[in-house]
Amino acid sequence: MVDIAFARPALPKSGALVLLVSEGEMPSGLWQQADHATGGAIARALAAAEFKGAKGKTCTILAPGAGLSRVIVVGLGKPSTFEPLVFEEAGGAAAALLARETAATIGAHAFTADQAAQAALGATLRSYRFDRYRTKEKPEDKPKLSRLTLLVADPARGKAAWEPRAAVANGVFLTRDLVSEPANVLNPAEMANRCKKLSELGVKVEVLGPREMAKLGFGALLGVSQGSVNEPRMVVMQWQGASGRGRRKDKPIAFIGKGVTFDTGGISIKPAGGMEDMKWDMGGAGTVIGLMAALAGRKAKVDVVGLVGLVENMPSGSAQRPGDVVKSYSGQTIEVINTDAEGRLVLADVLWYCQEKFDPRFMIDLATLTGAIIVALGHGHAGLFSNNDELAEKLAAVGKATGEKVWRMPLNEAYDKLIRSDIADMKNIGGRPGGSITAAQFIQRFVNDKPWAHLDIAGMAWSTKDAACVPKGATAYGVRLLDRLVAQFYEPAAGAD
Repeated sequence: MVDIAFARPALPKSGALVLLVSEGEMPSGLWQQADHATGGAIARALAAAEFKGAKGKTCTILAPGAGLSRVIVVGLGKPSTFEPLVFEEAGGAAAALLARETAATIGAHAFTADQAAQAALGATLRSYRFDRYRTKEKPEDKPKLSRLTLLVADPARGKAAWEPRAAVANGVFLTRDLVSEPANVLNPAEMANRCKKLSELGVKVEVLGPREMAKLGFGALLGVSQGSVNEPRMVVMQWQGASGRGRRKDKPIAFIGKGVTFDTGGISIKPAGGMEDMKWDMGGAGTVIGLMAALAGRKAKVDVVGLVGLVENMPSGSAQRPGDVVKSYSGQTIEVINTDAEGRLVLADVLWYCQEKFDPRFMIDLATLTGAIIVALGHGHAGLFSNNDELAEKLAAVGKATGEKVWRMPLNEAYDKLIRSDIADMKNIGGRPGGSITAAQFIQRFVNDKPWAHLDIAGMAWSTKDAACVPKGATAYGVRLLDRLVAQFYEPAAGAD
């Protein structure tokens, strides 16, 4: 991760300088100093490029003088539109252009501590790179940025604003690492082992193996895993940021993740083309793990439990067959019509266990569940399904604030009828029409009217192109969304006990 520092506004003597400029802003402060020191090179370059500070626009001036290797000017748009996300995206845009620099400085006119910290977050998130398995990369192809200094009137306040964001960035990086790992490395047991490392942050971690789950009666989850030599795990992670510190004890908030470390589809096998992508079918679990790291890292004042069901879905002589009937932990029976509709089977047992064990205030599950949600929403929004309007509205609000957007989808009896089985309590698919909705209807049968939201993140967990703060690859979608949900609505206000 890039080293982040804060300093008082002053023109750096070396390295790269990034100027964040709003639309219509007149040259002043640091911008004016830099232009004067470079003999007017910045003003001339901006005039030639017709740069006016529009949001997302950039202009790079190479070797402008005054010891600077380059000056990058990033537009913020009109001040009336400024939100934290504007500065985050500006920091990300800058980081994308700074890869060849060792050190850089970012400044803006009247930069507040929060704005500077948000720009640092964007730059940090954009600088992520998964290069664990590269052995022959040329030195000149490797990014070099190692230190980023943000110029702000009160550096101490900038640092204080950055510290909780740094914890969130660490959580995002953890999720991206997990989702990026190949499935021959990250099987259920290995993923559970990585969860155990959260104990270093004060998270209580419990791992249940196949014997414990069989004794409990996890027939739905175990049915998915029975075709693989890699045995399943369920991991329970508890962060007691309220009751563990003498504060009033409330019911915990619960987050549940689907963790299929590789999904062949089982006997209902997927086509070969693109199957390599199914290493990230554990993206929901990856997000829950990263979220727990973020909450613990910033010492969130709330009690949270995170549960992940970890399995591998493989075809073999012992694999679950289409037409099999399994008994879930809830006691409800499920006719398995398609073994590639496996994530909902995993969630069924984990959700019921979560309620029985922890009686949470509400539950949110995340899963790369259906291709149907990609058909419906593309890659711009996660599908949101919920039995609680208040929870859904809060998720929509924080989705807009963080850029991790959600779109609410319907749930009703007409869709629920589509998963009725002739021989069991339900079947695991309801046909092609409304596939993401019938999947959510299936999951809803295991929530007991507990306030609940289901996020289908199949279109959001992986990106095939770079975005402002998300390089191509694993996105860690949901970590910032849910961290913001907790911070904004479920933690005491700053200074409150």
